[in-house]
Amino acid sequence: MITPALPDIARSLGENVGAVSQVSSLFFLAGAVGGVVLSRWSDFIGRKRALLIVLALLSVGTLVCLFAPNLTWLLVGRVLQGASSAAFQLSYVILSESMTAKVFGTTLGVITAVNGGVGGVDGYLGGLLADTFGYRSIFVVIFLVGLVALLCVQLVVPKTARAVSAGRMDWWGAAALSLALITITYFVSNGSSAGWLAPVTLGYLAGSIVFVIAFWLIEKRRLTPLIAIEHLRSRQVWPVLATTVLTLSGVFAVINFTVVLLSQDAKHGFGLDAATGALLFLAPPALIGVVSAPLSGWLAGRRGWIPVLRVGMVLCILALVVIALLPQNLWTVFAMIALLGVTYNGLVLTTINGLGVVQSPAEAPAALPGLNGAAFGIGASLGIGIVAPFAAAGTAGGYSVALWISVCITVLALLASLLIVPRRS
Repeated sequence: MITPALPDIARSLGENVGAVSQVSSLFFLAGAVGGVVLSRWSDFIGRKRALLIVLALLSVGTLVCLFAPNLTWLLVGRVLQGASSAAFQLSYVILSESMTAKVFGTTLGVITAVNGGVGGVDGYLGGLLADTFGYRSIFVVIFLVGLVALLCVQLVVPKTARAVSAGRMDWWGAAALSLALITITYFVSNGSSAGWLAPVTLGYLAGSIVFVIAFWLIEKRRLTPLIAIEHLRSRQVWPVLATTVLTLSGVFAVINFTVVLLSQDAKHGFGLDAATGALLFLAPPALIGVVSAPLSGWLAGRRGWIPVLRVGMVLCILALVVIALLPQNLWTVFAMIALLGVTYNGLVLTTINGLGVVQSPAEAPAALPGLNGAAFGIGASLGIGIVAPFAAAGTAGGYSVALWISVCITVLALLASLLIVPRRS
């Protein structure tokens, strides 16, 4: 809901749009960290209590944003709001523990569709509120919805009878992994803007390596680690994370970056205005995903999560190849983007989320959903960072190279999915 209001935020606070863009980037970064930490913490304190904490953080952060006198306080509020991303991982686990396998697939598809923005309605509503009442009105709506969510969780969500994991939460491991996620994210964002060999970019890369090694060493010594090293090494876990990162890197960059630039390029693209471009290329896959995601979950619950994922990956690759071959044909690109609403927003995203639950270790059922949620953000950032130098050049050759890079990355995602071994249960 915030994205359409960024220009209004910049004007109201006397900042440039570039600085205000942190309102979105910090939200997603905080969501990646919060999804890992809060999801795993729920194994020790219970799902319902963790979900109430998440929604309480959302409410506090929303109030901070509502009354923020400057950009600094607004960013503080957005970081607190970012904790709300953990609600999705917690919801997946709660559903898996409360329902049969077949029903779980359908309900997970519904939550996946909600996570995708419910057909762009939230973005439209955010723009309408910002234009009519100013950007602060968006936070009023978010706060009221958050209160309703708190009430619903308190009344409806079943309380976990006992902790799923014995022992204590691994806060040292959580800190090391959080710092690793932060430095990796800034490495990707700085690499795409300042250059991959710039000193600051290499500094973030070095920090990422240090914190990943620290996380690895900490986890080897913990009785109740964030996620055990033997699980990270197993083909039940790491190929799932690799598939998520590569899939988001490949497909997300096409839908949300390359095609967006192509649609508004008057010389080498379609020359559309921003609103028309969004209506043709952003809204259709989101709207189709609202229907296809629950159906994909239903199908995966009956045919298996891994086979449905692989079918979806193959169909995604075919759609991307057609776009890469005919990037100047508006209606061909439109049709393939709409097809990705079924294959990517439906089949692939739903099954990736489902595998994060069903492949998670029995002693730490919320560990992999949290890590998988972080992989979503890293993959999306990485994909845009890789293709940005080519697509942003604004040439026919640049768009073509960017699209074929995305095809190759998605092929790697398919290969990673072939390495996934089902968890015995």
